[in-house]
Formats: sequence, C-alpha cells, structure tokens
Amino acid sequence: TEKDRKDLDFACNLGVEWIALSFVQRPDDIHEARALIGDRGAAIMLKMEKPAAVEHLTELVKLSDSIMVARGDLGVELSLPEIPAIQKRMIAESRRYGKPVIVATQMLESMITAPVPTRAEVSDVATAVYEGADCVMLSAESAAGQYPVEAVSFMDDIIRHVERDPGYRQTLDATQAEWGKTIGDAVTKATYQTAIAVDATALVAYTLSGTTALRAARERPPMPILGITTSLETARRLALSYGVHAVHVEEDIHSFGEMVDTAVRIAVEEDLGKPGNRLAITAGVPFAKPGTTNIMRVTTIGDTNPPSKFDGVQS
Repeated sequence: TEKDRKDLDFACNLGVEWIALSFVQRPDDIHEARALIGDRGAAIMLKMEKPAAVEHLTELVKLSDSIMVARGDLGVELSLPEIPAIQKRMIAESRRYGKPVIVATQMLESMITAPVPTRAEVSDVATAVYEGADCVMLSAESAAGQYPVEAVSFMDDIIRHVERDPGYRQTLDATQAEWGKTIGDAVTKATYQTAIAVDATALVAYTLSGTTALRAARERPPMPILGITTSLETARRLALSYGVHAVHVEEDIHSFGEMVDTAVRIAVEEDLGKPGNRLAITAGVPFAKPGTTNIMRVTTIGDTNPPSKFDGVQS
C-alpha cells in the first residue's frame, strides 16, 4: 500500500540496518523494496510466511539478505505437520547461500506466564540450533511476558548446551554448504580450514561489505569470527550472523603489517586471543576495496618477529 511505502521510506531515512518484509510471495516484492530503499544501505530480512514464498524459496533466499522462518503465519497458511520439514529446508537453503537465518515464533511461549519453559519448547529451540540456524528469536516472551529476563536466560542456556555437545559439531561438519567458485570463496575456505588445522582461537575477516565474514559464517566454524570493518552499518548487520564478533574501526589498513598488528590488537582487546594463540586472517589487496578478498595470513599473538616480510608494501 502507499502507507507501506511511506513507512519504509521513513525507516530508511532513520538509518535502520534491517527492513523486515512480511508476507512476501514473489521475487518482485523484493525488487520493489530494493528500489524503494535505494542507496540508503538498509538490508532486507525476508519473513517466510506464505505458501507462495516456499515455492520460490531458492530465488527469494538469493535475492534477500536474511531469512526469518516465521512459523506462526506459516502454521496458519500450511498444515502444522509440514512446518518442521519446511523449517529445516529454509535453514539449509539460507546457509547454502550464506544468508543469516532466524527461527522465530512461540519458541518459549509458555514463559509469557510461567518462569520455566516446557520440555517440548526446550527441544524446539535446541532443534533449531542443531539444524544450523544463525539466530533463535523470542517474541511475546520478552516483549510482553511476565518473565522476560528468565526467558532470555533459558534460551541462552539451551544454545550453550547444544553447542557444547560433540554431536552438534559433527552434524554441522556433515552438512557443509557448497562453496562458490570465486577467489574470495576459495581464500575464505582456505582460511577456515587453516584456522581449524592450526587450532586458531579466532578467524579474522577484514570486511567492508560484510561478504567475507558471511562466507566464513556459512561454514559454522568452531572458533569465533572476528569481523573487522570500517563500516558501522556492516558491523551492526553482522550481529545477526553465526559466530561473528564484529568490531568497527575508524581507519582502513594500508599494509600487511597493519593488517596483522590490528588483528592481533583487537583480538586481545576483545578477549579472543592471548599471547601464544594463533589467528587465521583473511583480507583483500588492494586494501579498503570491497570484493577483493585474496590473501590469508596465520600469525601468533606475541610473536617478536616482524608481522610480515611484506610490511612495507602499500595498497
């Protein structure tokens, strides 16, 4: 409607990072929203709520920036027994294309009025985590419920217990997403594999648009992803992505030495590493140019050697 367009324009002018589109049914809905957003930087979160959207799932995932599995309205439009399989498919497809995916609606619904969740609700949250979701979301539990702090605490506890389960890591490793054919895809994959091989405490991704950090998050690495960016909007958007700890910096790097030194400094400051730990770093040359991810470096925190023999090389 015309009011929807005005509301979207108003939100974009406020500088929001995300626009959630409800009841999308076809790719044209996203194209229209992109045109209205223009160059104002807001990303599109697609709420999957209609049967028509499920039919166009792959194309809609490709076009959007994030997916929300909005099970409430899906459960009205489709039969309830269909929802678990659709949720699993949406999570897998989102991960395949490196798009953050959120599972929402009635996850701990009983905690609106009760201080503890039901066993079924605990299993529901755990299932979404096991399937590889980036986020699980509370709704009325924290917005209008009687026990909002307890609801957040319980959900956090469930997530932590799942992620400590050896079976969780085995499941994720067995369902790795397909990799693209670009240089950035290849270098990010090499950095991910190297980080595991050298037991790095963090995978560091220099990223302007957020793409490199999203590529790394797609693999669900066992260590945190330190996303370093000069774009505050990118840092805020990356907060939705699996395992990404985004840090906004004021100045770009201009040499390999700065790349390593900045990564080490921030990793220590953010408690993602200490002397003796290793970091796997990926960035792009020329520096400060989006879409150029093409280098990888492994460094040890506290190493007294020069950070790179290419320290003097400028972008």
